[in-house]
Amino acid sequence: MHEGHEAMFRRRFFVSTLLSIPVLLYSEMLQEWLGFSVPTFPGSEWINPVFAVIVFGYGGVPFLRMAVPELRDRSPGMMTLISMAISVAFVYSLASVVFPTQSAFFWELVTLIDIMLLGHWIEMRSVRRAQSALDELAKLMPDTAERITDDGETEEVPVSDLSEGDVVLVRPGASVPADGVVEEGDSDVNESMITGESRPVSKEPGAEVIGGTINGDGSLRVRIEATGEETTLAGIMRLVEEAQGSKSQTQVLADRAAGWLFYVAVAAAAVTAVAWTVATSFDAAVIERVVTVLVIACPHALGLAIPLVVAINTSLAARNGMLVRDRIAMEEARNLDAIIFDKTGTLTEGEHGVVGVATADGTDEQEALALAAAVEGDSEHMIARAIREAAAERGASVPESTDFEAMKGRGVRAQVSGEDVYVGGPNLLTHLDTDVPSDLRRFADEAGENGQTVVYVVREGERSEPSDERAGAQRHASREDERSEPSDGTSGETASRQGEPIAAFAMADVIRDESYRVVDALHELEIEVAMLTGDSRDVANAVADELGIDTVFAEVLPEDKDEKVQELQNQGKLVAMVGDGVNDAPALTRADVGIAIGSGTDVAVQSADVILVQNNPMDVVRLVKLSKASYRKMQENIVWAAGYNVFALPLAAGVLAPIGILLSPAVGALLMSLSTVIVAINAQLLRRVDLSVPSLPGVSPPTGAQSAD
Repeated sequence: MHEGHEAMFRRRFFVSTLLSIPVLLYSEMLQEWLGFSVPTFPGSEWINPVFAVIVFGYGGVPFLRMAVPELRDRSPGMMTLISMAISVAFVYSLASVVFPTQSAFFWELVTLIDIMLLGHWIEMRSVRRAQSALDELAKLMPDTAERITDDGETEEVPVSDLSEGDVVLVRPGASVPADGVVEEGDSDVNESMITGESRPVSKEPGAEVIGGTINGDGSLRVRIEATGEETTLAGIMRLVEEAQGSKSQTQVLADRAAGWLFYVAVAAAAVTAVAWTVATSFDAAVIERVVTVLVIACPHALGLAIPLVVAINTSLAARNGMLVRDRIAMEEARNLDAIIFDKTGTLTEGEHGVVGVATADGTDEQEALALAAAVEGDSEHMIARAIREAAAERGASVPESTDFEAMKGRGVRAQVSGEDVYVGGPNLLTHLDTDVPSDLRRFADEAGENGQTVVYVVREGERSEPSDERAGAQRHASREDERSEPSDGTSGETASRQGEPIAAFAMADVIRDESYRVVDALHELEIEVAMLTGDSRDVANAVADELGIDTVFAEVLPEDKDEKVQELQNQGKLVAMVGDGVNDAPALTRADVGIAIGSGTDVAVQSADVILVQNNPMDVVRLVKLSKASYRKMQENIVWAAGYNVFALPLAAGVLAPIGILLSPAVGALLMSLSTVIVAINAQLLRRVDLSVPSLPGVSPPTGAQSAD
């Protein structure tokens, strides 16, 4: 609907502007003011009325239609004021062709229509873009699924044909077609776009999976439990739609000013008509006086007061890394009481990093990182990438590795310098039947308390042990050729190959350096900072304590995120939400101001009012400063656009007529033009606003990678 309105206003603006050119060129008033002339020819006197009628019928009638609801609701606004001005100017100007008067308002009529069409084209484009989130959500669901038939074969069917109880095959890297339960298979599933969990979630038989999430390296057979409108993703879509529908219907300042001006103009016109009729008599001069009052009550500048600031605001914001999609949200940002940040990908990098290293005796950090990076050289897992990056940052010399093996659910193995080296979590240690040294155990316990993931490096080496102590020990499943041989033939000991943990890495989603500054800067502005995440409470509290965040909402599902925004709003607070994932879309839309990190999903971007293109949360502070400056310019422009009526309307009504001062239609039109020029110049001054965010006293963000987990 809004896309159609946008195209309609755009088309009518260009056509009407083109048709207005002859009217302007053949306006005697403009020729006199600007000192130019155009050729005349038989019938040229009809150019102005003919083209003005076409412009009114093509570009002006939509405003008359849109004024009907305002009048029906008894809440006159911009549409009513525009309709009154163009209708009066149109009727009076046509009458002047039949009954010659001092002047007509043809050029004022067409330019007013053109400017209003331009302003509403800009407005409809913003509204249309704000409604496209649902289309992006729908794109997450695959179009087809592989359903398993009764004879064990697979058939490709549309997702819409799936029913509860069907079993589908989800291949590695494919999207889960609907909500269900894993019947068979073992894999990691990326649910970050739904739950906000930064790490892939291990799925095994009996585990629930959500439609729209991405399967990892393993194959899964999933029994469908919910389809269509019953799925989690469909629920998110409903939340987005409901939140969009419940958006505040607060009118912009220009609409309120237009409503006031409407009543003022009607009252002034009525008083003028009565006063002049009583003082003189009812004649053409009285009609001209009333028409002058009604026409100049709607200055051209009022139609540009907001769009001009919005255009400059948008350009200025873009140069500072912000894409503004909703002007009302931009206005509201100046009064924010609380800002909620999503954790993963917003306050944090959204990717795991090595935030701590502990090594066993005889091993240094560089050696441990080099071995781990060698083993992980062929893996694309995010933990593997983090280890390789950490090794590169520390300048570790990574040796060659061979015979790489991915051990599902446990880790990876490879041969480095002739030895088997393993990298993995606690399940790896259980599989290898090896103990963790006390210093590494203490390190792992501390990391666990902070919600960090611990990854071990295990190296197989020769060790002599009494054979009876090792009897029955579980051997590595992939090392069936292991054997024990006497170490010296006489000692009674056997040399066994046993995994030896040599290092442990603490892995965590790394806090952005900018996050420290943005929290302190918002506190300086007396804005409450909250964090919303699907991660565990331990992880969330660790991040909040590190950054000094006021309020924490942890372990929340998408519908809970939406409710948490409402919870703060119900406390009477104006709330902004900053996020980057599909799971943030309902909350972004429900918030008074939705702010998306530009690197996030298309759904988050389409659901938001403002997009931080440079992925810098510090731009949230700049947004607040720009909002305050822009709103101030809007107020000033409305004063300049409508304020002249304080003087023009009484003069047009003839208050000073007894002393010979009477505002003519020509002078009234000149004042309207002057007001437009002043508004344009004042809007340009917005470009001079200082959006820099200096370092706050006492705030020194750490230079190294900081744990967000």
